[in-house]
Amino acid sequence: MNSIQKYAASIVAVTVLSLSGCSGMTQQEKGTAIGAGAGAIGGAVLTGGSAIGTVGGAAVGGIVGHEVTKP
Repeated sequence: MNSIQKYAASIVAVTVLSLSGCSGMTQQEKGTAIGAGAGAIGGAVLTGGSAIGTVGGAAVGGIVGHEVTKP
């Protein structure tokens, strides 16, 4: 198994474990978590992987996800 396959397998494992923790969450909490994850990925991509961009993206994504899923 090469390093890319190991990396992909670890991402799949972390994703599955993370999603299993969402079973008791409300819809708004799920929206916040999904928004934060998507924002972190977007921030990392747009800033070239800087930590500040990743954290900023997660914060903005979390806020947007929270607001979009308001009851």
